[in-house]
Amino acid sequence: MTSTHKAVRHDVMRARNLAVVLGEIDRSGPLSRAALAERTGLTKTTVSKLVADLIDGGMVVETGAVRGGERGRPGVAVQVHGGRVAALGLEIGIDYLAGCVLDLTRTVRLRRRIPADNRSAPPAEVIARLGELGDALVREAAGIGLAVVEAELAIPGPIDPGSSIVYYAPNLGWRDVALAELLQVPVPVRVDNEANLAALGELWFGAGAAIGDFLHISGEIGIGAGVVVGGRLFRGAHGFAGELGHVVVVPDGDECRCGGRGCLERYAGQDVLLGDAPDLAALMARLTAGDPAATATCRSAGEALGIALTSAVHLLDPDTIVLGGVFGELFPWLSGPVAETMASRLRRFRGAVPELIASKVGPDAAILGAAGSVIMRIIADPAAFLASAAQPA
Repeated sequence: MTSTHKAVRHDVMRARNLAVVLGEIDRSGPLSRAALAERTGLTKTTVSKLVADLIDGGMVVETGAVRGGERGRPGVAVQVHGGRVAALGLEIGIDYLAGCVLDLTRTVRLRRRIPADNRSAPPAEVIARLGELGDALVREAAGIGLAVVEAELAIPGPIDPGSSIVYYAPNLGWRDVALAELLQVPVPVRVDNEANLAALGELWFGAGAAIGDFLHISGEIGIGAGVVVGGRLFRGAHGFAGELGHVVVVPDGDECRCGGRGCLERYAGQDVLLGDAPDLAALMARLTAGDPAATATCRSAGEALGIALTSAVHLLDPDTIVLGGVFGELFPWLSGPVAETMASRLRRFRGAVPELIASKVGPDAAILGAAGSVIMRIIADPAAFLASAAQPA
């Protein structure tokens, strides 16, 4: 074996071992080096070297002496460090731009949401404004000692994961937009579908970890769904699973922006729910006051959503359905019609319908899922990020 091959093999083994050690600290820390050696099967010498690298890279930090049943002098425990490495989550919504910064402990350190009518603006203009937001968040993070090492962007439309091209986002009016090429931020960027990332946000930061297989519904101007099975996101053969907003609920109904007719979005999207209310707060005030028109609109939208979810339940058999976005905020008024419609259509086939709950993370689900995806990649492969994490940008 040549010296080059030996060096490559050493680097591969080191990267794998760094991931094993950081993963164990992330799951079970604080842990002493001796405890890490016992849990991972690595030698104490190897663990000590790996921990030193992770400390130098700002990914773990010593927390103090622990004994934990070990003989001899107490060991020094290490845990994931929240003061250096960070991730950026970004989102292009139909009527807003959003971003957040998470540290490695998955704590939100910065969060921004800017109203914006992105339907009337060219893609380059929207992406330029998002770049300004992302750049400001990276600089602000550096000001508090955080090095943002990577970003992920949530977009409401199907994505080609290899090229980060949005095939078609009908509610934005975009087709074949190369997002990663246009977005200018000082860190590498990946792109994913908003509904998928919202489901991951619910899984990691909301109710998802405790509810098994679930379907997360993102209710905005558009409607999407993320499918979580066995604690993992199900994307489908081409990454397009979950386009619930374009499930037909009224055959030959109203024309949709996607080119079809009778799609769920035309009967339960945010625009339909708001009616002539200027914003969500005004609609909720009307609903709280018992306004008949607002109540009737919510009931009609809930029934349409229940019809679409009935088909999803037949296909996927989830334990739980999580209503997110505006659906989560309108849960007190929407959940009844949704549940009643599902029950009337499902009970002959099932003993019970899936539980219906409101999202625990609300409108931040997608940016949390985006930033959380970066954190998961860092934990899974810390060697790839150690150099960029050495100092804040």
